[in-house]
Amino acid sequence: MDFYVILGVNREATLHDVQRAYKRLARRYHPDINPGDHEAAAFFRRVSDAYETLSDPGRRQEYDVYGEEITVSRGDSVEFQGFDFSASASGASATFDDLFEDVLGLARSAEAAESEKGSDLHGEVSLEFEEALQGAERKFTVTRLKQCSVCGGTEVRRGPESRCGNCSGEGMVRWRRGHMVFSKSCTNCEGSGRQRHRPCSACRAGGVVSRTEEIAIQIPAGLSDGARLRVPAKGNAGHGGGPSGDLYITVTVGSHELFRRDGDDVHVQVPVAVHEAALGAKIEIPTVDGLTRLRIPPGTQTGQRLRLRGRGAPSPRTSERGDLIVEVRLVLPRLDDQRSKELMREFGKINGDDVRRRLFSSDRT
Repeated sequence: MDFYVILGVNREATLHDVQRAYKRLARRYHPDINPGDHEAAAFFRRVSDAYETLSDPGRRQEYDVYGEEITVSRGDSVEFQGFDFSASASGASATFDDLFEDVLGLARSAEAAESEKGSDLHGEVSLEFEEALQGAERKFTVTRLKQCSVCGGTEVRRGPESRCGNCSGEGMVRWRRGHMVFSKSCTNCEGSGRQRHRPCSACRAGGVVSRTEEIAIQIPAGLSDGARLRVPAKGNAGHGGGPSGDLYITVTVGSHELFRRDGDDVHVQVPVAVHEAALGAKIEIPTVDGLTRLRIPPGTQTGQRLRLRGRGAPSPRTSERGDLIVEVRLVLPRLDDQRSKELMREFGKINGDDVRRRLFSSDRT
């Protein structure tokens, strides 16, 4: 955005006009006047950039020719102030590593001061087999860092105006490397030399406080053991006004005495009597939805699998259901009476084929 537009002056404005416009906007948008208002703080930074450019004749001329892209806001930039030989300085033979550490270290600290997303939190929830298939609601108690409501996450509160102790009211801080002197704008008072805020005691100047809260979590139908749920923005609050992290819930699903899950398919073993398997029958079997009837074809063998379409677990992604796989297990009758034994012997004579013949056949495949 055009610096002249930001300050509300025309391109022919004098230095006095620029200064007066800056003071007017500072009284309205300065962060100390609008604690916790990030939009006002962002706009004030633009106002400061515009003022620093247009109040400097050289920078203003470059801006008029090339535009905003060549301007650099002073912010935490380091300025070389010259040499000081008035006193013997310890470490006078400053190395280039020392100089780079001063200059680049400021850039790193400014980068670290920017807003960053809060850390994620993790938890676990246990479900019964049926709950995982049908979906459920769970109350989850989490202790997390939330933005301080007293200072709005700014880490400071407005207080009586006083001289900035960090820069002794000069607005600039200076230090030396050997005989070389450097300076930069004071970050505590933003170069004003005056301090109008004090550390927030509610959050101990951290911007965040620890709070325990109960969260209602809707668990979708069809989750399998080990699945992970993401609850957005329920992790720790970010620093510097950054967004909160997320809460991740790992789901543990209990086993079932009848059913076993494989993907979206559900398996169940069903006992079948010999005469039902031999002659065929319609039997009642359990499913995850309740009882249903299944047709057993004549000649069904033990271990044979029958499939019921759409009677398995729902997919949490598509809501389409898998199949119910029924595995037949033949159950031999107890021959406690003489009549049953006679009938079984007679059955063996009528059906006398050797069922183990293939085990000893040399031409078996």
